[in-house]
Amino acid sequence: MRSSCSARQLFPQPFLCPHLLIDSKKLLRSSRRTRGERNLGARKGRIRAMPCSSSVNSTVDNGGLRKFKLNESTFLASLMPKKEIGADRFLEAHPQYDGRGVVIAIFDSGVDPAAAGLQVTTDGKPKVLDVIDCTGSGDIDTSNVVKADADGCISGASGASLVVNSSWKNPSGEWHVGYKLVYEFFTDTLTSRLKKERKKKWDEKHQEAIAEAIKHLDEFDKKHVKVEEASFKRAREDLQNRVDFLRKQADSYDDKGPVIDAVVWHDGELWRVALDTQSLEDDPERGKLADFVPLTNYRIERKFGVFSSLDACSFVANVYDDGNVLSIVTDCSPHGTHVAGIATAYHSKEPLLNGVAPGAQLISCKIGDSRLGSMETGTGLIRALIAAVEHKCDLINMSYGEPTLLPDYGRFVDLVDEVVNKHRIIFVSSAGNSGPALSTVGAPGGTSSSIIGVGAYVSPAMAAGAHCVVDPPPAGLEYTWSSRGPTVDGDLGVCISAPGGAVAPVPTWTLQRRMLMNGTSMASPSACGGVALLVSAMKAEGIPVSPYTVREALENTCIPVGDLPEDKLSTGQGLMQVDKAHEYIQKLHNLPCVRYEIKIKQAGKSSPTSRGIYLREANGYQQSTEWTVQVEPKFHEDASNLEQLVPFEECIELRSTGNASLKAPEYLLLTHNGRNFNIVVDPTNLADGLHYQELCGIDCKAPWRGALFRIPITITKAMAVKNRPALISFPRMSFLPGQIERKYIEVPMGASWVEATMRTSGFDTARRFFVDTVQISPLQRPMKWESVVTFSSPCAKSFAFPVEGGRTMELAIAQFWSSGIGSHETTVVDFEIAFHGININKEEVVLDGSEAPVRIDAKTLLCSEKLAPAAFLNKIRVPYRPIDAKMSTLSTNRDKLPSGKHILALTLTYKFKLEDGAESQFYMISDSNKRVYAMGDVYPNSTKLPKGEYNIHLYLRHDNVQYLEKMKQLVLFIERKLEDKEVIRLSFYSQPDGPVMGNGSFKSSVLVPGEKEAFYVGPPTKEKLPKNSLEGSVLLGAISYGKPKKNPVSYQISYQVPPNKLDEGRGKGSSTPCTKSVSERIEEEVRDAKIKVLASLKQGTDEERSEWKKLSVSLKSEYPKYTPLLAKILEGLLAQNNVEDKICHYEEIMDAADEVVDNVDTDELMKYFSLKNDPEDEGAEKVKKKMETTRDQLADALYQKGLAMAEIELLKGEKNSAVASTEGANVVDTTDELTVPDLFEENFKELRKWVDLKSSKYGTLLVIRERRCGRLGTALKAVNDMIQDAGEPPKKKLYELKLSLLDEIGWGHLVSYERQWMHIRFPASLPLF
Repeated sequence: MRSSCSARQLFPQPFLCPHLLIDSKKLLRSSRRTRGERNLGARKGRIRAMPCSSSVNSTVDNGGLRKFKLNESTFLASLMPKKEIGADRFLEAHPQYDGRGVVIAIFDSGVDPAAAGLQVTTDGKPKVLDVIDCTGSGDIDTSNVVKADADGCISGASGASLVVNSSWKNPSGEWHVGYKLVYEFFTDTLTSRLKKERKKKWDEKHQEAIAEAIKHLDEFDKKHVKVEEASFKRAREDLQNRVDFLRKQADSYDDKGPVIDAVVWHDGELWRVALDTQSLEDDPERGKLADFVPLTNYRIERKFGVFSSLDACSFVANVYDDGNVLSIVTDCSPHGTHVAGIATAYHSKEPLLNGVAPGAQLISCKIGDSRLGSMETGTGLIRALIAAVEHKCDLINMSYGEPTLLPDYGRFVDLVDEVVNKHRIIFVSSAGNSGPALSTVGAPGGTSSSIIGVGAYVSPAMAAGAHCVVDPPPAGLEYTWSSRGPTVDGDLGVCISAPGGAVAPVPTWTLQRRMLMNGTSMASPSACGGVALLVSAMKAEGIPVSPYTVREALENTCIPVGDLPEDKLSTGQGLMQVDKAHEYIQKLHNLPCVRYEIKIKQAGKSSPTSRGIYLREANGYQQSTEWTVQVEPKFHEDASNLEQLVPFEECIELRSTGNASLKAPEYLLLTHNGRNFNIVVDPTNLADGLHYQELCGIDCKAPWRGALFRIPITITKAMAVKNRPALISFPRMSFLPGQIERKYIEVPMGASWVEATMRTSGFDTARRFFVDTVQISPLQRPMKWESVVTFSSPCAKSFAFPVEGGRTMELAIAQFWSSGIGSHETTVVDFEIAFHGININKEEVVLDGSEAPVRIDAKTLLCSEKLAPAAFLNKIRVPYRPIDAKMSTLSTNRDKLPSGKHILALTLTYKFKLEDGAESQFYMISDSNKRVYAMGDVYPNSTKLPKGEYNIHLYLRHDNVQYLEKMKQLVLFIERKLEDKEVIRLSFYSQPDGPVMGNGSFKSSVLVPGEKEAFYVGPPTKEKLPKNSLEGSVLLGAISYGKPKKNPVSYQISYQVPPNKLDEGRGKGSSTPCTKSVSERIEEEVRDAKIKVLASLKQGTDEERSEWKKLSVSLKSEYPKYTPLLAKILEGLLAQNNVEDKICHYEEIMDAADEVVDNVDTDELMKYFSLKNDPEDEGAEKVKKKMETTRDQLADALYQKGLAMAEIELLKGEKNSAVASTEGANVVDTTDELTVPDLFEENFKELRKWVDLKSSKYGTLLVIRERRCGRLGTALKAVNDMIQDAGEPPKKKLYELKLSLLDEIGWGHLVSYERQWMHIRFPASLPLF
């Protein structure tokens, strides 16, 4: 689903440095949303880190020690940095203000309450107040209610019999049951570890089974040297089939994990939860339901469980919807626990490893969806905000985020504004890991006005201790990868900086206590912990807590990181200082809590308002511009009109931090209703490069407060490329660790790609560089190209990347902050850029389905280019409308907004069919057996699907019913990648009639600047279209025009599938004249109508069955020799369910089948199929169709008769044929030695004359026959072949048959394995959203 609302605002992602993660795949989704992380090396590990281009003033104590040595205490302190932000000094002066009385909501991947340091606070209170899965990924449907039998047993949802502990109170006697595959609770890392352990044990059992099977085969071969008799050949084949099956099973092993049963009940006071985890344990006496210590909602008793000692994974239980939904909460990565530890961990015996605010409490709001590999969803984010308000939290930390189309926009941002402004919750979030280029801050942390966005800082102590570098930097700096501002609407982006790395607690399932991670994900909780200290102090000192006051204090007491004005774009106002901010807040005690909303508009333009001035393009910095600034004070919603709003009046001095390029009024009288004023920005005299300044509003009566508001002004003045060919070079740039060089280039008109060369020299040890380019276009996400390059020795490397002509491009080259440390040599870099471009008149080529080609005009403006067009179509997109739309109100409290409105849910169901295997996109895809193949969210992801019919369920949520009503007929597109053999390569022509005449092929030419060349791209021929291409479908692909190896630019090309041509032969010729009289034709029509009525009758009750029988007897007496009627009667008997006398029922089926068989002239049928027929003879075709129908009726009758005979044998508990031992060595076929006529065998041989018994339609009878003869290996092979050859999802009966055969052979480990798979292939219902 693609939405016009700001989806990126709703779905950010963890901001952290992956190379230090044990679970990077969960946090950094490889292809969909890894937009915050950088690659260090061959783009396999993603990392974002970044220092500042300027060093910090050495006289300032921000951790920037010039020369020092670590001892044990300073080393431990560096692992959990607090000195850098003044937290250690603050706590020494105010030990009671350590976060006590403060509650932080951690919006993340989930917090493990069993992790080190997360049990209690410094004053002995519970550390974790609540643990919530806001995504629903751990929800179990427990709406199925059962009662216990006389022995205290209940039937679990998985089908297992569970013994209930007799001491559990359950006044109602109702037990809610559900089940889930345990791997669905675990991270990929934990699942991988468990799979290895389980595979090892499974392999041991499997190798034993293989050895035993081979032994039996060898014994048979020794006993029967010459196997000539058919019975012995079949017996040996059976033994060989067992060996082959076991070997194939070893190759196809795929552990989907054990199933755990969940039971929920009400003990008269609380909802209680117990799990049966026997399937996880090696000892069958462990993990029983009755031995489980019942849990209730975590916030009530604050107890958690552990699945097993093998996984060591903690979990929490919460019950919703009157026991019908059970939420089992686990984390989806170590990220959230690490974040919580940085903010609040308390180690009584290791105080140096305490978090920043060890006295604070927290609630864990899991927003990372385990089904999506830790990606957050809108549902998770909204529920998390609801929980934060419900728990009266003081702060929110969110270390998730990603790029956004529109800053400070979207439904989630609107709700955040409400939470901050109305409920006074302070929201802190990571700025992102997409630096070092400008305008890389992510949403929501770096782009939302109500959120404090935090950049990542590294001190020398952190470098030496946590990162173990051999020679730490001389001063603190911003990590290389930390995202930079400004936002595209001119806001600063980064508010403050904090330490961006720590060794902090991680979940117990990692089998370690702590781990090093770094990223703005770590900087955010460091800042959040510092703010928690301030809030703790404010509460203790009776100072009203306001996000406005805290933010003002933080920004005005930071230590600058860097000496240049533009360094603020990297670090915000600087490195936060808790102790200084506390002093500031104490002075603010009697001043109003106000935030200042800034709206800026360029005079004379109707463009949208912005929050700053960002002159990036030539039309902005080549002239003087006038801007209207509106400053509006905003109070909290509970502010008093008379006591706060009316008296508010401030005399503001407007003070610029920059040069004479800005002209503004000197003073401003500001009241509650706000004030407008104009400013003029004249950048015409500025040098090329980056310029930044702020227009600050200073309180004339209290200038000590610093800036009450800031208007950021960023100007990037680009250098023009005037020479032709369009080349530009930057020679002899010198780099030290952490240094960044930014170059701004006005990309020439006509350029579409760049070929760049980077040469390095002057160093000995390896060097690592980040090379980024960024261009910004209106209403588009920034166009960014990035590369992480490692130079093991001086050499040259080349790059090619796309650009947009006429727009400013930033080139940011940064030596990684820790690269080259220990070496005192400067790295010299020469960077050369050559602009290329082939301009075409159609950026997107649309072939409309006609035979006509599309003309394309190409030209080049910069230099001669080789024109070598290439185009292919490799995807097909098919539109679908929903077949069902269901709307419901979500009644649980977790879906009730702070305003009191309930969220509504709309579930749309789509059906589609795949004739071949394919890839598809969207939310939940299931087959006819309810097996779920894929889940996704608003970002398309692909999954492989086998041939068959599928349902897609799309789940939409909103609190406005009108929005959802409009979505009820939402068109959904299914995109399938074509197989290599189906990919269509299009042809190019020099003449418009080329596709029709087949001449005038266009291959390549050389474009000369200023000259235009035209050519045509032809549509695909109809024979090349993929089969089953529906009318209205669109074939998609790419078209490129330049040198294939160097030109990285391609455009979309599409082909609309036209309506199919009418059959030329349709309607021609005359039908065969009818020789029957009118009365005969009427009689046949009446007969067929009666049979149709018979087939439509239901047989659910005895009365209905009686009516059906009466009519069938009547029709049979009327048309005794009409085979289609007899076949329908047989079909009706097969449809009867819940028959009490089953033996009698199966005998009726046999009789009905015999009537069909006896009524068919088999000699005539056999004679017909032994002859060839003329396919062009219309009369012969009709006869053929009739004969094929008769043959199918005969085969079905024989097949059903065989099944009925087998069922009767099973019910009577006797065999009419000798059955050999299931032990392979003793298997001897006795089929040909039966002295008593075997009716089943006779029937089987008759059926074999007419059909292939190995087909999926009739194969069940073959399996039964082999089983009767004791050839279980051959029977197993047959059923396995049927499952694999089925054209659609196999029926459950086939797998049940396979299970029974495995059980009969005695392969218990395979029985357990297949039973686990049964829950995946045939779930009782679809999972909850």
